[in-house]
Amino acid sequence: MAETVADGADETHTVGLYLVDNFTMIAFASVVECLRLANYVTKKPLFAWRLFSADGAPVRASNGIPVAVDAPLAEMENLPHVVVCAGIGVETIDHRALIARLRRLSTYGTHVGSVCVGAFVLAEGGLLAGHRCTTHWEYVDVLRERYPSLEVVDELFEIDRTRFTAGGGTAAIDMMLALIASWKGMSVAAAVTDVLIHHRMRGRDERQRMALSARLGISNPRLLHAVALMEGNLEAPLACSEIAEAIGLSPRQLERLFRDHLGEKPARYYIGLRLKRARHLLRHTPLPILDVAIACGFASASHFSKTYGDHFQVTPSEDRSPGRRSRAVVRRERAG
Repeated sequence: MAETVADGADETHTVGLYLVDNFTMIAFASVVECLRLANYVTKKPLFAWRLFSADGAPVRASNGIPVAVDAPLAEMENLPHVVVCAGIGVETIDHRALIARLRRLSTYGTHVGSVCVGAFVLAEGGLLAGHRCTTHWEYVDVLRERYPSLEVVDELFEIDRTRFTAGGGTAAIDMMLALIASWKGMSVAAAVTDVLIHHRMRGRDERQRMALSARLGISNPRLLHAVALMEGNLEAPLACSEIAEAIGLSPRQLERLFRDHLGEKPARYYIGLRLKRARHLLRHTPLPILDVAIACGFASASHFSKTYGDHFQVTPSEDRSPGRRSRAVVRRERAG
């Protein structure tokens, strides 16, 4: 067990957490547990936390577990920090009352943050304007497309003056450790890290996703370079001949490399990456289909629709969002 430490100011620092319906449990728990463990390792009440919901009723997490809260949104006030905890479907909820409360709190000096896709709430309320921010890696492109004026980074977390945002999963742990270090001292944060068996405090500039080699289960450096070029050029696709030249191979050698390791031609693999991004934008942004097509490297909506239909067995308009798809479409997906 970690040695007791007593660094940092002794006054209790209260953090408010607002739970949006279908919030991600792991990100929420990461925030609370870091605060609790700071109290544990110091044997002092350095932190307290209060949970809020729209009406004070329990909120169900994405895993189906209901979480009781302390008070309704109307009583969320006089807090130095507030964290918005959200999950998939955040864009379908009316956040006007929450946004109004957060704006009011921020004018009185409250620092406002989020975990997972809670950044969408802050962005919708204009609370991230002029600040660097991040969200779960699956939604970074969506956040950029929806709010093009924002500086959205794909880092683990971001703390920019009075705003703080973290990606999904355990990224909230690293953000909270950084905040605890700034509030109560590095030794407290280090002791919490130890108790969590977290091994190290990851820096804000570390990337959210695992290394490409681990994701694909391959180690060939030229193939990894080729896939990285594809993933980095979805809006303006490179020709396969350009990719081959960049990694020092002929087009035929590139095809052999993809066939041997990934089981398909490089052009088809590249199309799959672009269509996967397109599906995500269709389901989670209000962008017109033509704009989605252009954002994924297609010159026309007709070419995009045909390619999309051939790949997913459903048209872009039918696949606009899970809630709007017809029963026939859902049946086709299940059958596939």
